[in-house]
Amino acid sequence: MTDALLEGGCSCRAVRYSVVGSPMIVHCCHCRYCQRETGSAFVLNALYEADRVRLTGPALEVVLTPSASGKGQKIQRCPTCRIAVFSNYPQSGDGVRFVRVGTLDNPDACPPDVHIYTQSKQPWVVLPRDARAFDAFYDPKQTWSQDAQQRWRALRAVHA
Repeated sequence: MTDALLEGGCSCRAVRYSVVGSPMIVHCCHCRYCQRETGSAFVLNALYEADRVRLTGPALEVVLTPSASGKGQKIQRCPTCRIAVFSNYPQSGDGVRFVRVGTLDNPDACPPDVHIYTQSKQPWVVLPRDARAFDAFYDPKQTWSQDAQQRWRALRAVHA
């Protein structure tokens, strides 16, 4: 999906966005914070460099929420329908967008690469046998592709 253009937006269609290329990685996070924030069993986030995300429509509303790290996260929501479009975490900085896969017009294009915080997944969620799953987080140097690691290093060099 290297040169792919994916599009998405909120429920009311006031906010639209596009992303270019493949995500660095797609997380399926089963932590209790994500469960509470989404009102679901998990969240799917595709990690993209901020400059690969093109937003159209009104400015997003930034909502600061708590997180397990104690550093919180910035959830960016449509100001009209309040749908979460993407997030930013302090550990990744503003240079990375955690795009909510469910807001893509074709969410099938971004299946999860990893399942994280499975120690708190709902017991009725059954992961595929071949799923890469971690009780908590993981070591990106051992989990991310070489391309994703290179993109991350380039991003950190600019946003350090």
